Amino acid sequence: MTEATPFLWFDDNLEEAVDFWSRIFPDTGMIDSRVDGGGRVFGGTFRLLGRTFHALNGGPGHPFTDAISLYVDCADQTEIDRYWDALLEGGVPVACGWITDRFGVSWQIVPRRLPELLAHPDPARAKRAFDAMMGMVKLDIAELERAAAG
Repeated sequence: MTEATPFLWFDDNLEEAVDFWSRIFPDTGMIDSRVDGGGRVFGGTFRLLGRTFHALNGGPGHPFTDAISLYVDCADQTEIDRYWDALLEGGVPVACGWITDRFGVSWQIVPRRLPELLAHPDPARAKRAFDAMMGMVKLDIAELERAAAG
């Protein structure tokens, strides 16, 4: 079966990024590394939350942007807080649950409950949840639910 696998271009810190992420997320780590003739890692395959990624230490010139982000579906506020706080180490909070980590990778740390609130059959309730989300940086499930309830 043919698959599409994400491929990330790092300047030269692929292993550092995967090591950092493996301390944050379960089922994360290097699967294999490819080394050039000088012993430098130039690429590899890693697992992030159980998904396979390929990557390259390709040098500068192709920075990450928020046009591509990694969406983390969180079960509860404890999980949101844990992932958010860990990614904040050297990272930059953005808005609406988005955070850019110290490697320039954009993440969306999102409660599993959010899509339900945003798709509520009552459009006014869904809009209140949306408006509350738009005013947040790190998402707060209790506040989103309070806003939706009116």
